[in-house]
Amino acid sequence: MSKVSPRTLSGFMELPPRQQMKLERMMEVLRRSYATYGFTPLDTPVIESAQVLLAKGGGETEKQIYRIPREGGDLALRFDLTVPLAKYVAAHYAELSFPFRRYQIGKVYRGERAQRGRFREFYQADIDVIGDGKLDILNEAEIPAIIYNTFTALGLRRFKIKVNNRKLLNGFYAMNGMAEKAGEIMRAVDKLDKIGPEKLKQLLIDEVKMLPCKAENVLDFMAIQGTVPEVLERLTNFRGMDAAFDQGLDELIAVTRYLKDFGVPEENFAVDLTIARGLDYYTGTVYETEMTDYPEIGSVCSGGRYDNLAEYYTDRQLPGVGISIGLTRLFYVLNEQGLLSDELVDAPCDALVIPMTEDLGFAVSAATALRGAGVRTQLYAEKKKFKAKLGYADKLGVPFVVLVGEDEIREGVLSVKDMAAGEQKKLSPQEAAAFIKAAVDAKNSGPVIKA
Repeated sequence: MSKVSPRTLSGFMELPPRQQMKLERMMEVLRRSYATYGFTPLDTPVIESAQVLLAKGGGETEKQIYRIPREGGDLALRFDLTVPLAKYVAAHYAELSFPFRRYQIGKVYRGERAQRGRFREFYQADIDVIGDGKLDILNEAEIPAIIYNTFTALGLRRFKIKVNNRKLLNGFYAMNGMAEKAGEIMRAVDKLDKIGPEKLKQLLIDEVKMLPCKAENVLDFMAIQGTVPEVLERLTNFRGMDAAFDQGLDELIAVTRYLKDFGVPEENFAVDLTIARGLDYYTGTVYETEMTDYPEIGSVCSGGRYDNLAEYYTDRQLPGVGISIGLTRLFYVLNEQGLLSDELVDAPCDALVIPMTEDLGFAVSAATALRGAGVRTQLYAEKKKFKAKLGYADKLGVPFVVLVGEDEIREGVLSVKDMAAGEQKKLSPQEAAAFIKAAVDAKNSGPVIKA
């Protein structure tokens, strides 16, 4: 029988063990950061009814969704974590306390063209705040602080959180007689970073069927730049022309007002009128975050305010605001650029216990004592030469090897070898546990990402 060549499909990522450990470490940081702000963990099914997923996705969603036709129903893989959340909240409304704050880290699927930093299967790390009837604007103002503190906890410094408001955009298009095409325009403008202003103008003329002068108006509006106060001041020139625009501007001012109080530095934040988000369910504030040194990768954290996402499932008004970190994309860029820390322990264990005698009892007890003290410990019982055993530990990157021979058994001690320093010392099992744990904790105290 011919063998099938093992291969990973394009757009899907499989990592070697030590790289996977670094990704898991990033997830740990995200969980801690989200929990700091009072978010509770949640998990939802990877497969949903296609009808559920497409109810409010809009835009490019139907083209990208992976569908699974089956007798008795049309199923699909989730393309994000927000639409399943809306279904969850509507289904469990009576069991939840509002505002409901949840975080979720899970895989999503999009059938788009695989390219550098873009995958068909990837992890998202989401937070959302869902209100019952109303949701105060302060929740939208807090989002940039959560992004900032999460990224800095990872070790990132050079990133920019960009904010805009969909009401402001809808209002601008309405005052220019383009209200009926607002959705099409925003989906087109969302491609500005990829195609540039000239191609965007032609896209607006050819596909959205806008007059050249109207397309120019859109590009001129999107070109408004400067500090946050400068952009807001220029936007006030449009006040009084459209009610939706005025409301969007008021919300944008409110979101930016608390930046300093939330501890977000000016250099990490900007009002960017090109930010629209392609999905139709956003209704207010929208966010995108890019790494300053790698703008070609695009946004690694995005989201926004939505007021009607759950209307497909319930008559209750359940407004929400949330963001999603493209964790796989972020990890890919950091790994590609060699920015993931080499200081953190990325081995599957902190200590490898190697018995040197036929009697394994003391080695087993030693491993049990180390584990009981919180040291991740592997017991190596394979019948191989000593050099091969050390080579195994070295290949895994295990920081400490614990040798148990006849002398150690007789003295009731363990020989602890620091693999990096090459030093070895004899310690009691309790002393060995404390020594190894302190050393590993010190190694793991730094950020996931290099300074």
